[in-house]
Amino acid sequence: MTTEPMTTEPATPHPFDPDHLAAWVGTQAGFARVPGVQYAVRVGGDVVLEGAWGVADVTTGEPLRTDHVFRVASHSKTFTATAVARLAERGALRLDDAFEAHLPELVGTGVGRVTLREALGHTGGVRRDGTDADFWQLGPPFPDRRALVASVRAAGPVLGRGEVFKYSNLAYGLLGLVVEAVTGRPFERHVQDDLLGPLGLDRTSPELEDGAPAVVGHSALGVADDGRLPVAPVRTGALAAATGFCSTASDLTRWFAAHAEGSTLLRPETRRLLQRDESAIDRPHARPRRYGLGFEVRDIEGRRVVGHSGAFPGQLSRTWADPAAGVVVSVLTNAVDGPADTIATGLFALVATALDAGAPTPAEAADLDRRTGRFANLWGLTDVVRLGGDVWLIDPRRDDPLAGAERLVADGETLRLPVEPGFGAPGEPVEVLPGEDGRPAGIVVAGVTSWRAEDYEAGRRAQLAARHGG
Repeated sequence: MTTEPMTTEPATPHPFDPDHLAAWVGTQAGFARVPGVQYAVRVGGDVVLEGAWGVADVTTGEPLRTDHVFRVASHSKTFTATAVARLAERGALRLDDAFEAHLPELVGTGVGRVTLREALGHTGGVRRDGTDADFWQLGPPFPDRRALVASVRAAGPVLGRGEVFKYSNLAYGLLGLVVEAVTGRPFERHVQDDLLGPLGLDRTSPELEDGAPAVVGHSALGVADDGRLPVAPVRTGALAAATGFCSTASDLTRWFAAHAEGSTLLRPETRRLLQRDESAIDRPHARPRRYGLGFEVRDIEGRRVVGHSGAFPGQLSRTWADPAAGVVVSVLTNAVDGPADTIATGLFALVATALDAGAPTPAEAADLDRRTGRFANLWGLTDVVRLGGDVWLIDPRRDDPLAGAERLVADGETLRLPVEPGFGAPGEPVEVLPGEDGRPAGIVVAGVTSWRAEDYEAGRRAQLAARHGG
């Protein structure tokens, strides 16, 4: 079910174990029963982990590959925002221009007075998707230019300019029309020539290209079964600037690395403008969210990260990037309920924790790695994993891999649970049971044994087969 992850071979050991990261992604995907997950991690300009888990299409069972293209949906907004910002740097437009300055069809309308800056930050009060948005569930087609303009003219703004953060795909569609008006070229051609080509984003396009090795999207799981239905591909018309882009996890890490500190894609002041907090969205019973101009903002493990999510019929995606450190994680899934945000956030947390702990020497890494592995018992799974120069006890089933995790204390050959208040076994040793092949055969935590995960799984399957007479 798992495609082997591809990793670079560093001169010194990785601060983390790439195999563990790949196994953690696979565990999350497996428990979610998602068809497929594609993922990539870039650190300091290098892809240090790239992999794919599952299938591209549940109907055919085609294995998912790292070159399969996904709809990355609202990741499109980061491309559109960057395209608009670069045109502003060249003096072709101003961010404080109103839509009507470039789109004469909107002169005299409420939406026409919305500025490009307000549209980029979703503070223009523009309707989200229109009054007939069933194109999101494959009803009518996505609007073309004529339908988009007619929609915003007829509906007008819903709220006042600057009144509240109000996400709008229609506003980003209009931004795409502004790019066309200013450059005199189709939006797709301008983005290809100004952004994608120069950055070497060979697997990225503003719209799904004919013949591209695209994944198939899938519906959500049934309440009482694992059945999923394939979702047909569609084109996004005039909303390509809001949701049309297609890419791979690796290409997206390259794209967001181009927005790191020290990059030359944008002037430093322009990059900071796009990535600063423009709006805060803090609602009861929901994670607080922040948004800049085309980029979402969050804090993960003490790092300020930027990125975006993407939701398209049958596909969900998420990318997070630390512009200061040049760390990027991208996760793409081909199901409408795919845990892209959960996996990307957890994967970033693991990488950040390892980097913060620092890379060990080769001898130190070898000494720590001989005591690591995945183990299982009646109660579930436990990973003993190296993050930097530390060894952690992690439950890979948790959405947040560091929630409830324990950083073990090395006492010579003995690993101990930290001495701190808790319902576990503070201060007690974690015994590593030696195996004949030099790998741990199991671990004993608080007197309870867990065995090597593959051995335990083989025994579990044998019991199931015997139970069913197989």
